[in-house]
Amino acid sequence: MTSRILLFDRDDRVLLFLTKAPDTSGSARWLTPGGGVDPGEDHLAGAIRELYEETGLENVPLGEPVWAHDFVVKWDDADHATGHAEFYTAVVDAFEPSSAHWTPEEHVDVLESRWWTLSELLSTTDPYEPAELIDLVRRQLPSC
Repeated sequence: MTSRILLFDRDDRVLLFLTKAPDTSGSARWLTPGGGVDPGEDHLAGAIRELYEETGLENVPLGEPVWAHDFVVKWDDADHATGHAEFYTAVVDAFEPSSAHWTPEEHVDVLESRWWTLSELLSTTDPYEPAELIDLVRRQLPSC
């Protein structure tokens, strides 16, 4: 189980992390903040914890999930074959994410972070996940 956050700033940009895939290829793709739900957590608690660990943000209201999906894990070195993700959304002031609470693996796997506009996402050739990311961003944009 995974919890992910569509984190928007007040200029309608979404925060994404360029992360190496859990795969022997080491290929990278852009992802929203988030990650695995720990034992004893529900999706909301996992999203709050992951948001803090990956960005340093605390006390961000997330509300109800805005989207959920089941997926097949394609990476050859992953520790599971399928997954379930629930997405939350929040709007914050733009900031530079803190790596102070990252795991040792994240210090290796996270290559960069960036705030993206919808038009930048529409024009990029960089890989991102999930495949539905642009539609999710379009539907959840605070200005819409």
